[in-house]
Amino acid sequence: MAALQPTRPILQCTTRRLHPHRTTTPHRTFLPNPFEALNTATKSPPPQRLTAVRTLPYPSAPVYSIIADVPSYETFLPYCQRSHITKWSLPDKTYHRRWPSQGHLTSGFGGITESFVSSVYCIPGRYVESVGGDAQTSLKHEDIEHHLDQENEQEGEGEGEDEGGQARQGSHGLLLTHLRSKWSVEAVQNDQTQVSLAVEFAFANPVYAALSGGVAPKVAEFMIRAFEKRVREVLEREPGMLRAGLEELDGSRLRR
Repeated sequence: MAALQPTRPILQCTTRRLHPHRTTTPHRTFLPNPFEALNTATKSPPPQRLTAVRTLPYPSAPVYSIIADVPSYETFLPYCQRSHITKWSLPDKTYHRRWPSQGHLTSGFGGITESFVSSVYCIPGRYVESVGGDAQTSLKHEDIEHHLDQENEQEGEGEGEDEGGQARQGSHGLLLTHLRSKWSVEAVQNDQTQVSLAVEFAFANPVYAALSGGVAPKVAEFMIRAFEKRVREVLEREPGMLRAGLEELDGSRLRR
């Protein structure tokens, strides 16, 4: 047994020579990396999609007309600070009336605001959709010809800016790179109407997403709740709208 004792220190030395990197112990820090947000800032997050649904005790024509009253959004819709329409569609084939087609819309999230020159598309009685940033319409082109023909008519007439000199639709903003809201209207039994809202958005920077993290998931619910209140107030003020057809309505009022 005594002859085996000298081998222990020799084995220990050999082990240390074979694994010199074990002499360095990794260290952890309890402080966050202040540059981590900057490292990910160039990666655009994928769009988030939020939805909300309501069944309202009113006929579908006045409900749709109030939704299509985009210029009034700034007076009641959360996060919409400006809704100025700059272009209108050609008359549609069914009701022969014009609809909002492009607008200067300003949205705000988490204390940060941004303006979009947004395209608006209306399929009378069914859908109202607005798109900004790199978002594209989800509607069939044959259903929105009154908008597309209007765009073709004005092509080449200096539509790169709106009347306020803002950047054209499709440019990337500082806050949002993608914004699309789609209202869907469907008549159900007993003069009731089902209204669905889908909001799709992507922030330009993960930092902005973090700042609005407590608010963003509730956007669609807040918007449809405000719209529900708006419909009730308008139809209580103008009860004649309840029995009017879509051709007799003009936004949030009867045609004069």
